[in-house]
Amino acid sequence: MNMQPEMYPLDAAVAADAAPEVVGGKGLQLGLLVRYGLPVPDFFVLPAAWSRQRGRDDDDLQQILHAELVARGWLDVPLAVRSSAVGEDAAAASFAGIYRSCLNVRGVAALMTAVGEVWGSLDTPTAAAYRTRLGLSGEPLMAVVVMPLLAAGASGIAFTCDPVSGREDRLIVHAQWGLGETLVGGETDGDEYVFAEDRADVWRVIAQNRGGKGTMSVPAPAGGTTRTAVAPADAARAVLDTAQAEALAALLRDAALALDFVAPFHDLEWVWDGADFWLTQARRVTRRPHNTCPALRGKPAIWTRGNTCEVMPEPLSPMDWAFSRRGVNDLLEPGWRLAGQALLPGAQRAGLFDGRLYLEASILQWEARSAIGLLPERFNAMMGGHQPCIEVAPPGWRERLRHLGNTLRCLRRAPALRRRGLAEVASMHALSREIRSAPLPGDCEGLFRQLDRVLRLTREAEGMHFLQGAGGASLSMLLDSMEKQFPGEGAAIGAGLLAGGEPSVTAIQGFALLDLARQAAGLERPLDAPAFAAAFKAFLDAYGHRGPYETYLRNPRWDEAPELVLAQLPALAEIDAAALRERQRGAAAAAWQRIRRDLPWWRRPLLASVVLAANRECNQREAARSGLISMLAAGRRIWLAIAGQMVETGGYLSHGAIVAREFALPAVVNLPGVLDLLQDGDEVEVDGLRGTVRRIGGSRRPAAG
Repeated sequence: MNMQPEMYPLDAAVAADAAPEVVGGKGLQLGLLVRYGLPVPDFFVLPAAWSRQRGRDDDDLQQILHAELVARGWLDVPLAVRSSAVGEDAAAASFAGIYRSCLNVRGVAALMTAVGEVWGSLDTPTAAAYRTRLGLSGEPLMAVVVMPLLAAGASGIAFTCDPVSGREDRLIVHAQWGLGETLVGGETDGDEYVFAEDRADVWRVIAQNRGGKGTMSVPAPAGGTTRTAVAPADAARAVLDTAQAEALAALLRDAALALDFVAPFHDLEWVWDGADFWLTQARRVTRRPHNTCPALRGKPAIWTRGNTCEVMPEPLSPMDWAFSRRGVNDLLEPGWRLAGQALLPGAQRAGLFDGRLYLEASILQWEARSAIGLLPERFNAMMGGHQPCIEVAPPGWRERLRHLGNTLRCLRRAPALRRRGLAEVASMHALSREIRSAPLPGDCEGLFRQLDRVLRLTREAEGMHFLQGAGGASLSMLLDSMEKQFPGEGAAIGAGLLAGGEPSVTAIQGFALLDLARQAAGLERPLDAPAFAAAFKAFLDAYGHRGPYETYLRNPRWDEAPELVLAQLPALAEIDAAALRERQRGAAAAAWQRIRRDLPWWRRPLLASVVLAANRECNQREAARSGLISMLAAGRRIWLAIAGQMVETGGYLSHGAIVAREFALPAVVNLPGVLDLLQDGDEVEVDGLRGTVRRIGGSRRPAAG
């Protein structure tokens, strides 16, 4: 969007569409917050190109500002005049505290003076040195944000991560009476609130520190601000009570996610006017430390798609990432806790790059090495085998003893946690069937209560997480021993040994599908046949929560779209289930024959117990996956109902543009009248860069752009 200086002003809505070189960093971020429905005071932006005239009188500018204040009814309203330099509040350069802001500015003459002071801060030695240090060249330009000065009962700053440790699972708020100048300027420390997510993704206060609040900043009668003493009773009490603090935390987290759902780590300024919270600034947290194990600090993180490329091969939606961000930790931590391993507080083992899910292999390798002595090379083999290894020193005898103790502790505790996990899986299926079969509440509050049930059961199911995330120890032991005994054949022989064991829920489901295909063979309309219809209903009752790419919330389940199952049956009917079972029995018999021939007799009983344990653990892992997928299916039904409520109330979603940006897809949103011009079956061309939609190829109505 190209703008000449005379094309002033930009209002808040336009600022959301404008380029940062026009409205500056602060103006752009505030405009985006307005676009996403966050509470931001009304404001306008003086475009950056005007700052080329700094230091010179400009009657045209004064007339434009006067007209703007009159039009908005702000001629006698106290204003906040804030810097919004080009490049300010960016990902790599915050310019925090570098540029000038002026508060309690009243009237056009005072506004002209304030704009001049803000512009003048571009040319200070401090600003020049900051730009030089960051290697920023080119002409420095400054847009200016003008908004009413809120009647601040309290103000503060917040970080939607821990800026010191880098922990992503913390949110920190600082609060002070009056205007926020004393906090921002370091004159007082105010109260500090530390938040963490609970099991239902709600941010709760976990620590509160009372700070010094003896002085506060208030508007001065003649303009500007002044310092005044805080009443002793107010200085002694908390600025925010728990309910207020948690409501503010929810707002701050929403704002950070709206600006960047992948990396929602922002420094925000807020104001409490006695009735509502307002957001007055948002900038990225720059140079956030990487929260990693002490032994890995200063070393590059190793990211891998490993086995995640099979489980979640496609780009993740924001909802999928919200689930996976914490879900990965939920799956990987219980096993190490069971072994008594101290975990890195706030460790985040999952990342999203170009829309795809990655795991931080460096932390995972270190945890396995530290807990039970598993070498990084062996861990890599379990993960897919192609990522680099962290450097580790050979363990001493004390460390070997600790590894052995941790392993024995895990083996002793695991059976009880497995039993708990199987009970949790049964509870998940019961809750899922209830939510997917019974009518849902007709209001959002009731729907959120149902969603809370799903989230809490899923988050608190540590036994299920253990089954799903740490269930491969015996399988790894089996494959290792087979590879040592039969080099190059270990995996094939191990698979043969497992083929003769009890089938998993996934295998049983597969044979049920084959049986359906057999019954449907030769039927032109299978659902019209009573026997098949009854069998099909029984299949959906048991497995309707499953579906293609079922780990994605966006994908329909079989009980939502039974045609997905029906479409598979003709191809499956060509598979001979009896022959498949016979091949499995043959593979198992051949593997055991090889064992009896080449493995010493005294090793066979131990091998049989390992095979039995590996079969049981693999089956339990599949059962846990089925339970987890059932929770996703229940959550999906609730989220679809919530979306329906939003549509009925006239709401619209603009996050599609955010997702499109993250996935590098063209997108145009909020195009008035487009649904009146298009019909089902029309083919359209979307130009996300130009903001146009064009109907092409066999259109039944005139093209629209």
